[in-house]
Amino acid sequence: MALFILRRLGQAAVAIFGVMTLVFFIQRLTGDPTYLLVPETATQTDIEAMRASLGLDTPLVVQYWTFLTDVAHFDFGRSYVQRIPVTDIIAARVPYTLQLAAGALLVSFGLGVPLGVTMALWRDRRWTQILTGFVFASQSMPTFWSGILFIMVFAVWLGWLPPSGAGGLANLVLPSLALGLLSMATFARVTRTAVLDELSKDYVRSARARGVATGRLFRRHLMRNAAIPVISVAALEISQLLAGAVIVETVFAWPGLGLLTVQSIVARDFLVVQGIVLIGAFVTIALNFLADVLYTVVDPRIRLGAS
Repeated sequence: MALFILRRLGQAAVAIFGVMTLVFFIQRLTGDPTYLLVPETATQTDIEAMRASLGLDTPLVVQYWTFLTDVAHFDFGRSYVQRIPVTDIIAARVPYTLQLAAGALLVSFGLGVPLGVTMALWRDRRWTQILTGFVFASQSMPTFWSGILFIMVFAVWLGWLPPSGAGGLANLVLPSLALGLLSMATFARVTRTAVLDELSKDYVRSARARGVATGRLFRRHLMRNAAIPVISVAALEISQLLAGAVIVETVFAWPGLGLLTVQSIVARDFLVVQGIVLIGAFVTIALNFLADVLYTVVDPRIRLGAS
């Protein structure tokens, strides 16, 4: 178990190092940011002075080492536009994105898993077929389209909820639904497939032949065995929620990292974009590491194989 975790930690460290290296060189390939920061009337001396203040007059190897050490201390530099530390800018937006991610995860996981179990255990019922159609329809709707649809129906026509902006809990409902609906359909389909796969196995038929009730069988055996593919999807879907937040936050004017990304790209504030990309990569790698650890808890075979 300990060896398995150490091995996964090493792989995560290599992945983080690779992401940092890739981001550094891609940022350098976008060109010299000095010309974005100086006025059009700047002389060559002014340009060289600005380049020196950014540390761009040093060899590339030195810049790379400085970048790695700064990121290791969560120092992403200073914003080209706002002239304040990028860390402060991101930190001010993180709570909003966490609120939205939590709401979307509640929608996706809290609705998707029960729907998947229902569609598997009572698959021959007519109302289950209606649920299946709802799941397929939810997976067919792009996030931006469902967001605009929710605004038109619940904010403009019915006037039940605010259409945009951050504030109370009411402001969080529509963006959470728009962001979580697509992942909800994925959770439902994966859960349904996993439960159906377990229902077809010999130990289930044997238990039913002994008169074990379906509910007890599900709680004691099916739920644990069917959880492994759901855990795999969960790590990917949470990452997708963070990526989809860019669209949803823009549609609903939600002041999180997604909207900050769009605003920074428009303003050519590349260091802010770079910081958001790095944080997103770190979160994705951490989620995959956590999923690997959960595998060893849910499935003893992985734990034994890692020892």
